[in-house]
Amino acid sequence: MTLRIGIVGVGHLGYIHLKIWQQLPDVSVVGFYDPDDQAALRAQTELNATRFPHIDDLLQAVDAIDIVCSTAAHAQHALRAIAAQKHIFIEKPLAGNLTDAQLVVDALRQTRLKGQVGHVERFNPAFKAIQHLTTNPRFIESHRLAPFNLRGTDVSVVHDLMIHDLDIIAGLVQSPVKQVAANGVAIVSTSPDIANARIEFENGCVANITASRLSLKYMRKTRIFQPDAYISIDFLAKKADIARLMPTLPPDAPNALSIVLPKQPDTTQYIVFEQPEAPENNAIAEELTLFVQAILNDQPEAVPLEYGLRAMQLADSVMNCIDKQQNH
Repeated sequence: MTLRIGIVGVGHLGYIHLKIWQQLPDVSVVGFYDPDDQAALRAQTELNATRFPHIDDLLQAVDAIDIVCSTAAHAQHALRAIAAQKHIFIEKPLAGNLTDAQLVVDALRQTRLKGQVGHVERFNPAFKAIQHLTTNPRFIESHRLAPFNLRGTDVSVVHDLMIHDLDIIAGLVQSPVKQVAANGVAIVSTSPDIANARIEFENGCVANITASRLSLKYMRKTRIFQPDAYISIDFLAKKADIARLMPTLPPDAPNALSIVLPKQPDTTQYIVFEQPEAPENNAIAEELTLFVQAILNDQPEAVPLEYGLRAMQLADSVMNCIDKQQNH
């Protein structure tokens, strides 16, 4: 079976999605809808894609749509697609506000349709390489910094950048949130451009998260501390470093990187440093492929809408704290 795909929005990221869709197996790209003539012309001339004059025309011709338009329009297009009985892939954040996000989740779950959110960092090879080792995080520190770019300022830095780390952290900790404290500053846009949040979870884990879109250089790093390991992830360089406490020295551990730790007079433990293999991949192609497989094979979505909703709930809690700080 071939899945007929339509794209809603062919701006910067939508164009990338469209190009990848055209290369995936088991997929037929029917066309796209975008009211922006300039973006549409580029997709037509460079990718030979078919433009549909109205989203309803596109929906009639496809099995699923990929929503990569402005965040504010996510919910309206998603609800329209669900009403037309079409599967949906939505770029993060799930919607422009929490109410709309909940509406989309509720509408989809009343059907047998598939819905996936584009939290692409879940498919970063560095994160995939360490995910199985994060068994009991107790403290997580994350920095996501970027130079200013006008694209993305339709939402706060919390919903634009920090939400990546909110999603990753919520998935790692797997515990209800106990308390959130946050602050942020709007400098060049009408919403916060720099923000910091401290999140305490019911299981005792604490996460300290910083996001900025006014930095001099890019940084996307997360450090995870747990009783048996320290794990560092560089999402930008796509590599990870691990320091693990082990009762015996593994036969394949490089002795030069192994430190004998005298924990007790009659007990020797080892700190073993590792840099796990992180095979290069195209994270967007992987998430879109898994979306196709979920539909064709009737499998659970890799990143279901509920995960996108959870990330938005955390983002809203952070923004509420920032608003309170600013109103004092």
